[in-house]
Amino acid sequence: MIKRNLLVMGLAVLLSACGFQLRGTATNELSIKELDVSARNAYGETVTQLRQALESSGVRVGSGATYKLNLVDEKETQRNLSYASAGRASDIELNTLVVYELQGRDHLPLMGDKVEVQKVVSHDGNNLVGSDSEIIQVRKEMRREVIQRLMIRLQQLTPEKLAALQLTADNKAKADADALKAAQEYEDNTPKQSPAEVPVE
Repeated sequence: MIKRNLLVMGLAVLLSACGFQLRGTATNELSIKELDVSARNAYGETVTQLRQALESSGVRVGSGATYKLNLVDEKETQRNLSYASAGRASDIELNTLVVYELQGRDHLPLMGDKVEVQKVVSHDGNNLVGSDSEIIQVRKEMRREVIQRLMIRLQQLTPEKLAALQLTADNKAKADADALKAAQEYEDNTPKQSPAEVPVE
């Protein structure tokens, strides 16, 4: 019995050393421990489920956090890939796009990107209720996939990467401020041309 337990433990250590993890045991740790999350649609399903996913990963979600994730835009579109002929269903491509921006100290933008998910479904003109229900279900799955991809991207932000992004943002903000100040000083020191005098006859 002891030998068997040792064997199981040995295999577990060996598999974990190779990067193998049992389903459901993968770490969801984020370097960001506090995050303010906002969206154009403040009470939409995407931002609500994203907040829940972050909190499940140990992130405190709320205002006052150093970092802020803003879902700048979210679009759901669809287009016909094929048109139904007699007795056949048409293929529809569903698309979900989320554009986001991560802000750091002083609300400076650190990075921005988009997450896009596409699925193809069959739409049966003879079974509209069933086809519409399938589309609604697929849309829910696509939303979950978008959130999962967003979480993966946030997990990739190590403290070192966040510090580097903040430094770049700080330097850009300083350069912009210096350029604005120099332009203002140049304007202030440039002699103003007096209006041309019109001779009085």
